[in-house]
Amino acid sequence: MTEKIILSAKNLKKDYGTKDNPLYALNDVSMDIYKGEFISITGESGSGKTTLLNVLGTIDTADSGEVYFEDELITDKDDNYLSAYRRKEIGFIFQSYNLIPVLNVEENIMLPVNLDSATVDEEYYKELLAMVGLESKKYSFPHELSGGQKQRVAFVRALIHKPKIILADEPTGNLDSKNGKEIITILKNSIRKYEQTLVLVTHDGNIACQADRIFEMSDGCIIQKR
Repeated sequence: MTEKIILSAKNLKKDYGTKDNPLYALNDVSMDIYKGEFISITGESGSGKTTLLNVLGTIDTADSGEVYFEDELITDKDDNYLSAYRRKEIGFIFQSYNLIPVLNVEENIMLPVNLDSATVDEEYYKELLAMVGLESKKYSFPHELSGGQKQRVAFVRALIHKPKIILADEPTGNLDSKNGKEIITILKNSIRKYEQTLVLVTHDGNIACQADRIFEMSDGCIIQKR
């Protein structure tokens, strides 16, 4: 792990309550994430961990505070800039897979690249498919896949544009124990092989303890780092 900070949050606040009864999803949250690091964010439901992940990935906004990517302030950028930032720099993996039913595996994977009018690295694509064991499934549709296979498709889709950061929100939440362990192993192997940074939200202590650092949240605050 290098000591270069790739993503940084400064004094993030987000309040879903009222003036008289504030309900903080984020309450003055600050954190630095280093290039090549595996970070886990844990906490009870409603603690703010998913909100933090979404703000780091700019798919949600904080009421105040700043997010920096490679020392550049990005929370003051316009929607066009942030859309390009998400497509090029961030790979998102969600618990619910978010695959498009009418597209086959290959079409789902290629969607982020096509949206950016970019060229697919075919060798890299084949390498990713082999990594997750989907070579024979690339023309299958989501309804023909198991939960574990759907999450593998979501994983390859998140990596196809070679992002620097992977943001994963409960990526094993809908999987059985065996498939969950395999997905985490694939993620860990990927960040080592492609020199990526992983920020993962999880309830699972067995997954969290595999990270380089753990941030535990409660009531919108980071209460423990280890």
